[in-house]
Amino acid sequence: MATALGVADLHVHTTWSDGAPTPAEVVARAIAIGLSVVAITDHDCIDGALEAARLAGSTCEVVVGEEVTTLDGHVLGLFLERAVPAGLTVAATIEAIHDRGGIAIPAHPYLRLGGARGVGLAGEGLAWDAIETRNGSPGAWWANRSASRRRERWARATTGGSDAHILEAVGSVVTLFPGRTGAELRAAIRSGLTQPARRSYSPAIGVRTLVRSVRRRWTGEAAREVAHRGSNAADR
Repeated sequence: MATALGVADLHVHTTWSDGAPTPAEVVARAIAIGLSVVAITDHDCIDGALEAARLAGSTCEVVVGEEVTTLDGHVLGLFLERAVPAGLTVAATIEAIHDRGGIAIPAHPYLRLGGARGVGLAGEGLAWDAIETRNGSPGAWWANRSASRRRERWARATTGGSDAHILEAVGSVVTLFPGRTGAELRAAIRSGLTQPARRSYSPAIGVRTLVRSVRRRWTGEAAREVAHRGSNAADR
């Protein structure tokens, strides 16, 4: 009998960085749509992930993650024991993630659109544990295609994540894996047994995401959030 596949969204943002939903709202949404695992990956902090992990029950497991800003772009750290500092080289960031018990994955590696900054060619050939080949951001289809075509330069395992910044986008792009738990997900990544997939698609969600992003930039909210994030990182 075939092993049942778990469903994980490995790239979600909350109000602790530039996302609209609270950690509690993300957890409730993940449970409602049947996710096995959800990774909270706020920019340069793990506070939202820790809050979500405290709220989650046994129905959906929360992975403590972070989308780390490196000198060349964004890197996902999953299963972290503590936060990873921003502003390092890509190689040093990968090492710091591993030192904190985590798994290192390039976020949308070939995407340069709006606030999304992939590490691009600077990340090829480094000690990655997986590569994000399917990202749910509006306009990411070409970058996703490039990541899929060049995956052998990065890692054996591939992952997918919604990169949700609004609640409705959570779970739109996922990672399928044998099992149900975070530990089984991690083992599947290590073994190259994960499969990224688009679970749902709604043009309206893409439009709302884009409108929110443009509004935040127009009003200066995005710049203020980045400055606040940098200030908090400096205080740690």
